[in-house]
Amino acid sequence: MSGNIPRLKKLYKETLVPALFKELGYRSVTQVPEVKKIVVSMGVGEAISNKKLLDSSVTDLSAITGQHAVKTKAKKSIANFKLRQGNEVGVMVTLRGARMYEFLDRLINVALPRVKDFRGIKVSGFDGHGNFSLGITEQIIFPEIDFDKIERIAGLNVNIVTSALTDSDARALLGKFGMPFRK
Repeated sequence: MSGNIPRLKKLYKETLVPALFKELGYRSVTQVPEVKKIVVSMGVGEAISNKKLLDSSVTDLSAITGQHAVKTKAKKSIANFKLRQGNEVGVMVTLRGARMYEFLDRLINVALPRVKDFRGIKVSGFDGHGNFSLGITEQIIFPEIDFDKIERIAGLNVNIVTSALTDSDARALLGKFGMPFRK
């Protein structure tokens, strides 16, 4: 990693903290919400029959996030899906610090504008505790993915965990970062 401060982190500290402090009416600057971590995951159900898909998903997710992805295992056996407890069925990455801000910047400013027929993000992704979940149907919207080298087009989930206590505060935070919510 370089010694540079990510653009969004600098924007947050210099501009967003004072603006959110004033807008949301907090008593202390430490109450202003911040992004704690971002968890990016892919479910690879077909990995039960084809292990090569899991390895290509690890490669894709590692390229997208800039951090090595780990394989996740099934917690329960489900007979209808031919799934056994302990089978590797997904990949995930937890981003914090500089990588988190760089990924958020790329997601908002590069990847989301590349989505076909994009009309904004639904606000129904908030969980009631200030965290936001977003589903992306194709990993090819990220410029790091070489379209010719992918095994299959797969979706991924992006969970943004914030320190906000309410959804409205978290929405204000993400909106200030430039998250394109639907009007």
